[in-house]
Amino acid sequence: MAAQAGLAATLSWVVAREVLNNPQPTFAPVAAVGVIAAALGNRFRRAIELIVGVVLGIAIGDLLIILLGTGPLQTGVIVFLAVATAAVLRGSGALLVQAGVTAALVATLTPTAPDLELPRTLNALVGGLVGLFVVLVLAPLHPLRAVRRVADPALDRFAREMTAAARALARADADQAEEVLDRMRNAEPDLDHLLEVVSAADEVVRLSPPWWRRRRVVNAYRDGVQHMERAFRNSRGLVRRINTAVRDEEPVPPELPAGIELFGEAVRLLNREFLAARKPVRARERALAAAREAGRAYRQGLGFSGGIVASQLRAVASDLLRATGVSRAEARRLIRQAADG
Repeated sequence: MAAQAGLAATLSWVVAREVLNNPQPTFAPVAAVGVIAAALGNRFRRAIELIVGVVLGIAIGDLLIILLGTGPLQTGVIVFLAVATAAVLRGSGALLVQAGVTAALVATLTPTAPDLELPRTLNALVGGLVGLFVVLVLAPLHPLRAVRRVADPALDRFAREMTAAARALARADADQAEEVLDRMRNAEPDLDHLLEVVSAADEVVRLSPPWWRRRRVVNAYRDGVQHMERAFRNSRGLVRRINTAVRDEEPVPPELPAGIELFGEAVRLLNREFLAARKPVRARERALAAAREAGRAYRQGLGFSGGIVASQLRAVASDLLRATGVSRAEARRLIRQAADG
């Protein structure tokens, strides 16, 4: 990101100053860096908002200066109306800020720097377009490398916690189950970051010609990670119930921790198969094996919380099947068939 920002700032300054002969190209590199610094996966939208905000701020500022003149009160009115108009148009925070800042500059600088409107608009266009050119064509994010760098530790951590939860259940160790639950709560930012990076990779493969050939792999991961997020959140409920079952000294047949451990293996395999562009056959097999063990444990006899653990294990296994591309109806059918033995 730092390299992209530096390159975009340099190129936008050169284009605005040397190509368009703008003696004050300040806003071009600022706009370019604004695009680069936008949240991953939102850079194209940010560039559009940047340009729309500038045009909106200039149009409202010019019109009100003609009607009201300039001064502190007029500046406040101009900024208020520019931001209010952007809000009525349901603009994001970035669009609102850009419209307000542009209107403020037009209102305060017009008396000392007339004819500001066209250069600032051109600078916004140059900065936004150069920023997009850098991130999508000249120096785009490597989508698979970026996803792998974040997904490997995040999903490996998820798999490790499932193994630790299975061990805590098998050993009837409530303290260890509580520690697993705490670690899973603390892992929430890792999952959010994974979603952000997958969104950025999806933007690159959709809009960057050098990476169009990778669309199939990234699209599969994008669709899958939504279901993996659901599986992660449901797994926290599973671990919470493990803790309760252990503290209440409920019966725990060995099939139940075995099923949880199989689910952890399925998470690990899914990540590897997706990034290797292979059909996630082994991940599906492990998920169904986890559901099968949950069904066996249920038939062995479980307490109240143990029964909930078995049900949640079937639910997260279904989430993982959905992540591999299986439809909702088919996932339910396969899980039910596996659990029924």
